[in-house]
Amino acid sequence: MKLVSWNVNGLRACVRKGFLDYFNDVNADIFCIQETKLQEGQINLELDGYYQYWNYAERKGYSGTAIFTKQEPISVKYGVGDQDSQSEGRILTLEFDDFFLINIYTPNSQRDLARLDIRLKWEDALFKHVLAHDKIKPVVLCGDLNVAHNEIDIRNYKINYGNSGFTDEEREKMTRFLNAGFIDTLRYFYPDQDGIYTWWSYMKTVRERNIGWRIDYFIVSERIKDKLIDSQVHPTVLGSDHCPIALEVDM
Repeated sequence: MKLVSWNVNGLRACVRKGFLDYFNDVNADIFCIQETKLQEGQINLELDGYYQYWNYAERKGYSGTAIFTKQEPISVKYGVGDQDSQSEGRILTLEFDDFFLINIYTPNSQRDLARLDIRLKWEDALFKHVLAHDKIKPVVLCGDLNVAHNEIDIRNYKINYGNSGFTDEEREKMTRFLNAGFIDTLRYFYPDQDGIYTWWSYMKTVRERNIGWRIDYFIVSERIKDKLIDSQVHPTVLGSDHCPIALEVDM
């Protein structure tokens, strides 16, 4: 089974930049996207053979997630905990026979850390949500987590200490996940390989020089680690300030 995750930073713009070419070429069994930045009816994607599930933000042109899957899920949830909705459209949970798939777009704490408290509350709610589902069956969590976990995950870590996405608080939330029985799949396969990034600033030549951050992840329940085949980053795929990531797993 091949799963793909991509923060498209505006799906309509990404479609104009070749999204469908990549989508058709990669032929994923499940394709997750974040930051769709649209409302219902603003795009009509004809994806033959895929069921489509969308979680739109109430605010226009903001946030939003979607999942396209070849297999129809058993159930679909649009919030965390007992919530049936989530105003910023940041989470989708699909149940399949052997696992739960949770697609997320984690809030950015912003340059001045104005939303750090909101971000940390989100992290706590998500943690409970994931653990509750993990008690039932294994979890595959993917998306833009808006954090570079370790120094190896960011090109210029020294000058970014304490900045949004690289605060001690945000990094500790990721560590808590990994200490609770979950695996960062890319580091499972490539623990010491540096220069692997998934986001680059739009500033001139930054992406060409690979001055990036790794903030997009596939994280899975540790008990399915023997089913993992490979975890990949596709940095040459353009269309967004993020690149797609992929997970191959024998489910």
